[in-house]
Amino acid sequence: MTDIRPRRSALLVPATATALAAARSEPADALILDLADSLPPADKEAGRTRLAACLREGGFAAGELVVRLNGLDTPWGEADLAAVAEAGPDAVLVPRVEEPEDLAGIGSRLRRLHAPERTRLWASLDTPLGILAAEAVASAVRDVDARLACLVVDAGALAREGRLPPGAPEAGPLLTWLATALAAARAHDLDVLLDPADRLDIGRARGLGFDGAVVTAPTGARRAEAAFAPDPEALAVAKALVAAFDAPEGRGQAGIAHLGRTVLRREADEARRLVALAEAVASRTGRGA
Repeated sequence: MTDIRPRRSALLVPATATALAAARSEPADALILDLADSLPPADKEAGRTRLAACLREGGFAAGELVVRLNGLDTPWGEADLAAVAEAGPDAVLVPRVEEPEDLAGIGSRLRRLHAPERTRLWASLDTPLGILAAEAVASAVRDVDARLACLVVDAGALAREGRLPPGAPEAGPLLTWLATALAAARAHDLDVLLDPADRLDIGRARGLGFDGAVVTAPTGARRAEAAFAPDPEALAVAKALVAAFDAPEGRGQAGIAHLGRTVLRREADEARRLVALAEAVASRTGRGA
């Protein structure tokens, strides 16, 4: 089982002095500290310096600190990466990922820049080409250089890049694109978050099967944490199934009889993942699982 971390809420925080100061006490599962879209060109260098200093100082309440870079094809991307490598956040969000080599290249740069091994990569799928390459990108989780830990699907960017009309996602191919990214994530046991970007509400994202959402305000973070919390009834069923497989008669078995049907070990593995997620959530909130 991969490392289980709650990623129900990922709060986007501009790398401004005011926003970074306010974010220190924010208890979201993750903060995405943004050097890209939220900063005008004239403030990008100052924002980078400011953010690196904040990361070194620490003291954030959130579970993970993720830095969204400017693209490496922009005038600021390489300097962003160097500053981030030295500051050592939990992860770097890479925009416009369209092939696994995008991640391996950045991972190799992080190694040469002596970034901590714990600094992972989150891949943003925000173009039609990125969606077409979703499975190949997700398969990079097997490449140690890629450092891949999570996918983020930017529905707003996809709608723009795909020239979709405004309105409900059902009006165009967006749901198919989202499903493609979800399948890729599940095939490679990765978390996948949705950036609603006014195209999809949080409840709808949860219903589609995403693990969490990118939000722009603390109130949105609270809604996401409630929406993506493990379902109590499903959790009770999962705990019972895990207990059945862990009983002496279930150990080492490929399948067992449970509640009148045959249950295979792969179902027990998924139940363990749900129980582990609930425990991780409980450790974040201070409540028992």
